[in-house]
Amino acid sequence: MSWNGNDNKDPWGRNDTPPEIDEVIKKVRKGIDSIFGGGSSSGSSGGGGFSFKSIPLILSVLALLWVGAGIYQVEQAERSVVLRLGKFAEIKGPGLRWNPPIIDAWEVVDVVRVRPHRHDALMLTKDENIVAVTVSVQYQIADPQKYVLDIRDADASLVQATESALRHVVGGSIMDDALTTGRELIAQEVKTRLQRYLNKYNTGLEVVIVNIEDSSPPNQVQEAFDDVIKAREDEVRARNEAETYANGLVPEARGEAQRMLQDAEAYREQVIAEAQGDATRFDLLLAEYQKAPEVTRNRLYLDSIQAVMSNSTKVMIDVEGGNNILYLPLDKIAESSRGLNSLNVPSSSSSSNNSISDLTNQVIEEIRRRNRQEERR
Repeated sequence: MSWNGNDNKDPWGRNDTPPEIDEVIKKVRKGIDSIFGGGSSSGSSGGGGFSFKSIPLILSVLALLWVGAGIYQVEQAERSVVLRLGKFAEIKGPGLRWNPPIIDAWEVVDVVRVRPHRHDALMLTKDENIVAVTVSVQYQIADPQKYVLDIRDADASLVQATESALRHVVGGSIMDDALTTGRELIAQEVKTRLQRYLNKYNTGLEVVIVNIEDSSPPNQVQEAFDDVIKAREDEVRARNEAETYANGLVPEARGEAQRMLQDAEAYREQVIAEAQGDATRFDLLLAEYQKAPEVTRNRLYLDSIQAVMSNSTKVMIDVEGGNNILYLPLDKIAESSRGLNSLNVPSSSSSSNNSISDLTNQVIEEIRRRNRQEERR
């Protein structure tokens, strides 16, 4: 007995007894019969037969479902690889496409999108050093047929080919090239070798660009490598300073050499001009000598004596009435006079005239003094 006194009823007055299994089966059969055109009697268990008039309608619905299942859209950047009964049939371009389901199978791939791949690894160089290299590869699908049919997983093949190509190229390079100046060349060689591997495997992939993002020595030798880099930078700086000094010195030396050449050329022209002048003067003197030899000879003698004596700083005076010859070192007297003038009076245009006058007075005074000494004797 239930809690409210009503058997097999819930609090809302409904029957709480679960339906029998036979009742459920009858309801399912009734629904199926209604779909296929079988009418049920008004009684509780009447079954209907199959109606052939509903066959075209069923086939039409199935045909529409089959046709609709084969319609798909191919975007501008995509290509559709179509297989007919498991064999490659064609590649379809962008647009609204249809292929018969069950007979054809298709796979749409993006041939424009650039796919990235980043790879980190420790590599052994040619000089038996270990470097940590990080490389990034950007690639895209070049041949949809090969990408879909010729290989099971083209992307996984690219990962393995990248590892192989990078190890081969880095293994043929020294550590300095892998860490500093040779990174661009290594990236280009990796790209070439990687594309060769992908073509050999028929992956249908095309490598767009390969970049060596980072390359560094292991942490255990990082400090030593930093010292090497610093020494190399010091070497480059010293070389640049030397080149700068050379670039400044060489033009100066060339200018000095050009000036010396010009001075030599001027001296040559001067010597030639003087020689030509002397030759012309000698020719003129020869003509005069042929006219009056004795007069010309005396004139030449006097000119020579005058030229010699004008350059002499010594004066010899024959004192009249005495046996001694007076010798006056004019150069020494002039030096002493210049020394006294430099101590007393600043140099000026009138100081030279005063020094000459004083020198003359000293000479005259010295001559008079010596004459008086001779007279006393």
